[in-house]
Amino acid sequence: MVSVLDRRRSIAPPGFNRWLVPPAALAVHLCIGQVYATSVYKNALVEHFGVGNTEIGVVFSIAIVMLGLSAAVAGTWVDRNGPRKAMATSALFWVTGFLVGALGIVTSQLWLLYLGYGVIGGIGLGIGYISPVSTLIKWFPDRPGLATGMAIMGFGGGALVASPLSSRLLGAYDDAYDPSVAGSVPSGQAVAMLFVTFAVVYALFMSFGAATVRVPPDGWRPDGFDPAAVRGRALVTTASISARNAIRTPQFWLLWVVLFCNVTAGIGILEQASPMIQDFFRGDGGTSTVAVAAAGGFVGLLSMANMAGRFVWSSTSDVIGRKPIYMVYLGVGLVAYLLLALFGQTSTALFVLLAAVILSFYGGGFATVPAYLRDLFGTFQVGAIHGRLLTAWSTAGVVGPLIVNGFLDAQGEPGSLTAAAYRPALLTMVGLLAVGFVANLLVRPVSERFHEPVAASAAGQPGQPGQQDEQQERSAS
Repeated sequence: MVSVLDRRRSIAPPGFNRWLVPPAALAVHLCIGQVYATSVYKNALVEHFGVGNTEIGVVFSIAIVMLGLSAAVAGTWVDRNGPRKAMATSALFWVTGFLVGALGIVTSQLWLLYLGYGVIGGIGLGIGYISPVSTLIKWFPDRPGLATGMAIMGFGGGALVASPLSSRLLGAYDDAYDPSVAGSVPSGQAVAMLFVTFAVVYALFMSFGAATVRVPPDGWRPDGFDPAAVRGRALVTTASISARNAIRTPQFWLLWVVLFCNVTAGIGILEQASPMIQDFFRGDGGTSTVAVAAAGGFVGLLSMANMAGRFVWSSTSDVIGRKPIYMVYLGVGLVAYLLLALFGQTSTALFVLLAAVILSFYGGGFATVPAYLRDLFGTFQVGAIHGRLLTAWSTAGVVGPLIVNGFLDAQGEPGSLTAAAYRPALLTMVGLLAVGFVANLLVRPVSERFHEPVAASAAGQPGQPGQQDEQQERSAS
């Protein structure tokens, strides 16, 4: 059974259509993208465990931390063993995380929720997130932004499915819960049953993705693709740089800062999305004009913006370049955050529009970064490099919610907050985006002393820094 998962069993036969690979990646990413829908039942967990926003927010933060750490540690393993084994492993951890988390809710043991959904599920998130990336880049060397956008769009769209489905299932599992009534909160038992349901459904879909994914044969390239044309673009290399050498370059750490700032800004809204829109439009009597069901719809809308941004903006980067598109993400995003902080409470439409723009840039940043890495470091170990870069996401997964939840807990109790309570956190995000904007401006091509020799990259082993890829340069010419 294990041999079926081997990389050699997933090599595509002659004539295989490369457009069949993105649906396999989407099947996995749509499932693990459920992590963006946690705000739908956040208040239920706060009430069930009798703790504050920060304690429940830690569950989400642990999951994101483990995502980055597992992606960094397993990146080289994923590149070596192929996407099929990685997707199957991801499914095992992700589904187990839901089941252990459900047990923690049923027994009122918060540490089990941390262990299950946070640690175990987070490992599944990390492996599943990077599993198709290097494969898609190899299938689409002519359009790497489009390729990674297609897959990672699914991660952003996971909440689009999970959010409304969660509301419906919670209502079915708890007769006293009505998502159309403001202030209605489902029971902890209903959330536990929701977790079990997700475990079953996601096991099926992720297994489909693992069974249908394929890797290209060695030396394959699409018809009409000319590597020499790619080499002529700014910041793009046809050389190979190992993951070991990549982390020694200033470019890697500049991109780390860029990703950290962009993610921290977006993740603060995502983790708090449902309560946030209710708090922004809370009347003098303490009752929000936004119902729970409408807030759940807002989460779904943000998921659509997140998903659309991953595809549209990353595809746009194939035309205008990675560096310019990140100037848009960070520069325009900075202005949008400032407007949200100062004027977001004046109009529901304005609030939703600004939040959607911010989340589209957040999603676009995730989808574009693998192509940015491919431009700077080549395809040799881009999956492993991507995994190491995702430690920025891990850090942001802690910092973002801590900034928002820390400010909110200092302002008052959940259910009584207003727009003013969010302003300090939102202005902090403005400053972070400014730092990321400057870091992106400093990105330059990677020095040739970090390039790998052709013999080492062809064998899948890193060589010594300072050896140049002269043979690859000649063949590209």
